[in-house]
Amino acid sequence: MPADIHGILLLDKPLGVSSAGAVARAKYLFNARKAGHSGSLDPLASGMLPICFGEATKFGAQLLDADKSYRVTARLGQRTPSADRESEVIERRELAPYSLQQFVDALESFPRQYAQVPPMHSALKQEGKPLYEYARAGITRERAARDIVIHDMRLLDWQPPDLSFDVSCTKGTYIRVLAEDLAAQLGTIAHLAALRRLDVAPFAAQPQWTFEALESMSAEQRREVLLPVDAALSAWRRFDLSAAGVSAFRQGQTISVPVESPGTLPGSAPGAGPGKMRIYAAGLGFLGLGEIEATGRLVPLRLIANSA
Repeated sequence: MPADIHGILLLDKPLGVSSAGAVARAKYLFNARKAGHSGSLDPLASGMLPICFGEATKFGAQLLDADKSYRVTARLGQRTPSADRESEVIERRELAPYSLQQFVDALESFPRQYAQVPPMHSALKQEGKPLYEYARAGITRERAARDIVIHDMRLLDWQPPDLSFDVSCTKGTYIRVLAEDLAAQLGTIAHLAALRRLDVAPFAAQPQWTFEALESMSAEQRREVLLPVDAALSAWRRFDLSAAGVSAFRQGQTISVPVESPGTLPGSAPGAGPGKMRIYAAGLGFLGLGEIEATGRLVPLRLIANSA
């Protein structure tokens, strides 16, 4: 009988497994009633895949919006329709005798803010169908460019024809497109030869767990590696609710909270003003998310079940 498991697993997803397949395997391994991933990884990519169990699934959207870091290997001088190894090479170009300094300069000068056009081989939907279905049928659809931010790019290695580098970026960045755009800046073409997600904010310092490691543990040990339900919410300010307001808040009712001084709320960071908060109560822990208005009203946004 599936159990009510609550928390976040930082899975080190192996190659050759889809995100949905990884969730199904983790759900079976933990005997969990409810699970879902936050930010998919293609089967040809490995690395950090946060899997939310139980009440943590209510806050998975915070991870979808989070910054991410990747280790990239781009194969220069070769192009594929999917921009990765999923499809066959359809174009080859002879490579120039690049120097390491050229790559350092290219990564440093690459635009940190630019409008990126999503690839046709993606899960974005148009008229109810993912773009990759159109692509496989030989149909190209217009795609609106999306603004992304590249925080950092760092050269790792150049073993012709493979260029390896690390990149940290905002949500919605397609690394396949980035590799093609970088290659264009270098005067050539490219596709992804390998991709590994290093981390998802705010979990850069947290260990990742392989299926092999998890399968070697007891059920109790596996539960101990789960992060708490609120682990993805560290960027939100904290507000500690008094005992008198707990019952109403848990029922989704708007309640009044005293404002200690202009721009300062009890239990929040010094000098913090109204805004979205993670809500806690003594003896009960995390209750959910709420928004404190300038008038001192606390509006529930997302609540966890009382039994979680």
